[in-house]
Amino acid sequence: MTKQELFEWKIDPVDQKIYRKVKENWDAHSKPIDGFGDFEDAICRLTAASRCEDLDISKRAAIIMIADNGIVEEGISQSTKEITRSVAGNLGDGISTVSALGAGAKVDIVPVDIGIDCKEMIPGVIDRKIRRGTRNFLKEPAMTEEEVLTAISHGIDLVKSLKEQGYTILSTGEMGIGNTTTSTALLCALLKLDPKDVTGRGAGLSDQGLLHKQEVIQKGLTRYQTEFEPKYAQREVTFQMLRCLGGLDIAGLVGVYIGGAIYHIPILLDGLISSVSALVAERLCPGVKDYMLASHKGREGGNALVLKELGLPYYIHGDMALGEGTGAVLLFPLLDTILYYYKHGSTFTKTQIEAYQRFES
Repeated sequence: MTKQELFEWKIDPVDQKIYRKVKENWDAHSKPIDGFGDFEDAICRLTAASRCEDLDISKRAAIIMIADNGIVEEGISQSTKEITRSVAGNLGDGISTVSALGAGAKVDIVPVDIGIDCKEMIPGVIDRKIRRGTRNFLKEPAMTEEEVLTAISHGIDLVKSLKEQGYTILSTGEMGIGNTTTSTALLCALLKLDPKDVTGRGAGLSDQGLLHKQEVIQKGLTRYQTEFEPKYAQREVTFQMLRCLGGLDIAGLVGVYIGGAIYHIPILLDGLISSVSALVAERLCPGVKDYMLASHKGREGGNALVLKELGLPYYIHGDMALGEGTGAVLLFPLLDTILYYYKHGSTFTKTQIEAYQRFES
């Protein structure tokens, strides 16, 4: 895939006819209008995206993109890059945190090495390694254009493969030391924010460490500001932001979201890194956000800002900061429950109760 092909990709709109039909079905249930709030709209969105009124989300998977980040050289994390390899091994062995949650929520975990800084293939982890971690963005752009496009292509192809295997809904997650720095840098570039206002502590930083992380992000924004000028088209600017400041995990997730839209598979977002990747995907290919569902607010303050920009409500407010796609996996059981009610709950005609009337304001 070339950059021009990426920019020219047309995203199919979701099926609004199915959306309206499911909305009418909700109103026929023996409950107050919009009694389940955002959860009713969630089912409407999922059915419209999948183009299937009789929605089935029983076969689902969580894609976990794993990569290292060169910016770790600047001491922006209390952890070293070796942790990325260790957690990837746990994901491959099925003993990581999200693996346990996935077993409980009946979600298949699909870990992907898209840029871990190690030579060997990791058992149980899909090998899509592009390079052994990104470059340090304070010294040079994190990725080349070819590397970004390859990562996006891997994400798209993975969604295609999973659809062919019968999966009907996916969720996203990531793992890689330093990726709250890359994602926050991208967030600041995309929304023109001050790093002091949105930079979080990641996996845990002291006050001094947090200040240093903010300074590193600001230096990165300043270094590439001429390449982010609005005189360029939005898609080009967005692509350059991803290339200069982002990570291979983020670029891979961008591809997953675009793939979800191409192959009509709804995708659940996790936390900050997943959400920033989703915003990049939407700006590169407008319309992909209609195939997304946010899961939780997360502890990183920037996440809520990204979701607001995308116009996506979140369903869990658990102050989570775990990563690995855990927040998104936790949403599946909630969706199972509300979908079961949608399919099996009593209607006004069965209960002989007079239906509520919808009055549009």
